[in-house]
Amino acid sequence: MNNLIRLTVRCFRLSSSVYLPRKVDGQNVSLPTLKSSARFMCSAPLQTDLGDMVKKDKVVVFMKGTPAQPMCGFSNAVVQILRMHGVNEYAAYNVLDDQDLRQGVKDFSNWPTIPQIFLNGEFVGGCDIFLQMHQNGDLVEELQKLGIRSALLDAEKESK
Repeated sequence: MNNLIRLTVRCFRLSSSVYLPRKVDGQNVSLPTLKSSARFMCSAPLQTDLGDMVKKDKVVVFMKGTPAQPMCGFSNAVVQILRMHGVNEYAAYNVLDDQDLRQGVKDFSNWPTIPQIFLNGEFVGGCDIFLQMHQNGDLVEELQKLGIRSALLDAEKESK
């Protein structure tokens, strides 16, 4: 019985940990969004759930806090980089809400730190790699592969 209760609580926490930007009165606001049913989240082990989670959206970030309120500097840096590129539609999972999710994503990606970024279901890396991709222009190319036009391209055009 205890395992059932623990699993159910974990599943509801996982379901409520997804934050997707939404427009409210013309402002981008991160509101909790239930991305999948608790039944789906509970039906398989966490590794399988993570495999599905990273494939559901083009851009997925596992972070400390939410895009509206990052709880560490590295998570904040990832959010700011995404904002600079005009990427507002992405799934962000707050690993502080669930220790199983926090450890599970580390095991899933074989990467020891948070935040973790996935593009089109593929693990990119953490903040350091994402920042490097931003600085050397690789992120613009990767976003284009996903069908996302970087806002930095438009800003570059306007400055000329």
